[in-house]
Amino acid sequence: MNSIEHFINGKTVKGSSKRTGKVFNPASGEVSSNVNLANTADLNKAVEAAKKAFPSWSEKTPLFRARVLFKFKELIEKNYDELTKIIVSEHGKVYEDAKGSLTRGLEVVEFACGIPQLLKGEFTENVGTNVDSWSMRQPFGVCAGITPFNFPAMVPMWMFPIAIACGNTFILKPSEKDPSCSMKLAELFLEAGLPPGVFNVVNGDKEAVDAIINNKDIAAVSFVGSTPIAKYIYENCAKNEKRVQALGGAKNHCVVMPDCDLDQAVNGLMGAAYGSAGERCMAQSVAVAVGKIADPLVESLSKKVESLKIGPGLDKKSQMGPLVTKEHLEKVKGYVDIGVKEGAKLVVDGRNLKLQGYENGFYMGGCLFDNVKKDMRIYKEEIFGPVLSVVRAKDYGEALSLVNDHEFGNGTTIFTRDGDTGRSFASNVKIGMVGINIPIPVPMAFHSFGGWKRSLFGDQSIHGPEGVRFYTKLKTITSRWPSGIKSDPEFVMPTMK
Repeated sequence: MNSIEHFINGKTVKGSSKRTGKVFNPASGEVSSNVNLANTADLNKAVEAAKKAFPSWSEKTPLFRARVLFKFKELIEKNYDELTKIIVSEHGKVYEDAKGSLTRGLEVVEFACGIPQLLKGEFTENVGTNVDSWSMRQPFGVCAGITPFNFPAMVPMWMFPIAIACGNTFILKPSEKDPSCSMKLAELFLEAGLPPGVFNVVNGDKEAVDAIINNKDIAAVSFVGSTPIAKYIYENCAKNEKRVQALGGAKNHCVVMPDCDLDQAVNGLMGAAYGSAGERCMAQSVAVAVGKIADPLVESLSKKVESLKIGPGLDKKSQMGPLVTKEHLEKVKGYVDIGVKEGAKLVVDGRNLKLQGYENGFYMGGCLFDNVKKDMRIYKEEIFGPVLSVVRAKDYGEALSLVNDHEFGNGTTIFTRDGDTGRSFASNVKIGMVGINIPIPVPMAFHSFGGWKRSLFGDQSIHGPEGVRFYTKLKTITSRWPSGIKSDPEFVMPTMK
């Protein structure tokens, strides 16, 4: 049995903990590896390595750091197929989807390669007579990232490339469900010329998370996961005086207007709701059908959901792979059971899907609900599986209210041909990321990713310009050089003249 340990100070290190977790191949249901679950001592060992590496790394020029990132980018590109297959083997998503998620992570590396430009400060000459003022951004020290199972390459790469480019050192705690991709990325970063200790990977569960929260030498923490855990991490990191960004759950609404291009809306919803088996924080899990579009929308969706090609991620014919674990599969099926009991109409039922030769895999078919009401649990809670709920709204105003009244505010989209409606929606919707005729409005790496309301705890979004601000401290200097003229002490608030 393959054993996955930790990557600390530039090498694979066996953990001192006796606890292990199982890593599954979701397609077959078989255990592929055991992963060591770190204890506090393991985490502290990584922190010491990162702390020791920080002074030297932070003193490297931004250009030097950028060149290491350029080499890292090159090595990722050379190892694209291997990295993609690692993602498929432990998460289950289909090959092209896994490859696309790796690309979205690589784009952040490309963005971070521009760090010499991104770290430029501001300067004002003569803010007062013979007084100049300027600002600079400096690294924090040791930073940490806690990442989810659904994007084992992309989400970690939304964090550590920018943190490291800014001059910090980093400890990544990936999901224990699919840790191998992070270990491979650490090896490639070392090969790219990154000094030992700058990037470390500690595998583990809640014990490792709590060790990160409580370690006084970790200055900043980034998290992506469910809202309850995001709130827990945000509150407890704040108590320990850390800077924190904690991205939580989602219940993304797709508003389908009567004037839309129906084929475009349906195709967009299919990919956004069932891609990656719905295991995306940007999945469109609620379709708000406005007025007369509802019946044709449900009819068209049902045909496509029934014809979804489901199978192993490495099968080129597969459009949707298995869910990540048996426990998660049962959780998602349980939500479908709840929806039926609550009175929603289950138009397509994928709970009993069985694939010949893969009977032990973690598969289910796509599920489609109609006539979902806003007081139902399947509407209020994040399911994180291939389940799409159709809610009917009489007009645009009711649809907008549904989106704005929900506790989550991660992403939303609208399908319409009317420019006024699209503009009004973009302006008035209380959501962090908005698409207009775009099914999954994930910003590019040179913008920033983040929701509103209970989808983001903290002041700053992830990656992009906000990522640079998150991983640096602002310092402002005001200076005047002696002119030889003596002056008396001033006991009033200084003003510039």
